Amino acid sequence: MNSPIVGLPDFFAPGVATATVLTALRVGGLLLVAPAWSAKSVPMRLRVALLVIFAVLLLPAALATANRAQLAITPATFLGETAVGFALGLAAAIAVAGAEFAGELATNTIGLSGAAIFDPINNTQGAMLASFMQLLMVTLMLIAGGHLFMIDAVARSFAVLPLGAPLALDRGFLPLVKAAGHVFASGMQFAAPVIAAVLLTNIALAVLGRAAPQLQIMSLAFPLQIGIGLLTFAGSIGLVVQALGGWTTQYGTTLDSFVRAAQVAPAPATGAPR
Repeated sequence: MNSPIVGLPDFFAPGVATATVLTALRVGGLLLVAPAWSAKSVPMRLRVALLVIFAVLLLPAALATANRAQLAITPATFLGETAVGFALGLAAAIAVAGAEFAGELATNTIGLSGAAIFDPINNTQGAMLASFMQLLMVTLMLIAGGHLFMIDAVARSFAVLPLGAPLALDRGFLPLVKAAGHVFASGMQFAAPVIAAVLLTNIALAVLGRAAPQLQIMSLAFPLQIGIGLLTFAGSIGLVVQALGGWTTQYGTTLDSFVRAAQVAPAPATGAPR
């Protein structure tokens, strides 16, 4: 018996209710950490509504590969489905964290670490340039449709990681831990021009102070360091935006590594020839 709503299965059919809950768990894991979706500024009621809507819309894709007769809500499936969605969101959060870390490094290098501003995403106080880089990365993601790209990743995950399938979570999260190193690598790469410019400025001021001790170098060092650092940051923002625009490649590579490591070969059927 088909559902009265075209395109959706009959929710009273065997296994469909269990599949709906497991699908919601996978979507919930994504919304827990995914950029934009996990923002604290998003009202909780709206998050719950999105969770229900996405779970219902993705249910046909989940049922297409699921074994309804073997679906069950157990601690293992609860943790497994949540972990899959968490991994899909974490892979995108790593890219945002790299940009935020670059802003943190630039802020400390320039000397603006004491100037904290309100972070509208996390509802906290954060470093000035770190909040700017975080908002910049999230904006680029939204402009490029990254929020839909992550939902599409959940839909595609059902083909390789069906509902209720056994998972090797210890092996699956190892590539994600390794990918977290990208946070420090990209942060240093994006902040390198500012760090280099401020370093050269300080070296030049030190030499000038030794050559002309009568000059008040300390009164010039701080504003000059901030000015040169901000100018360098503004000049390199175009290259940073270009580099951040390719986050989907890193995202796809990380997810592919997670899926390959987390997949468990299906056990041979009873009585099947070996």
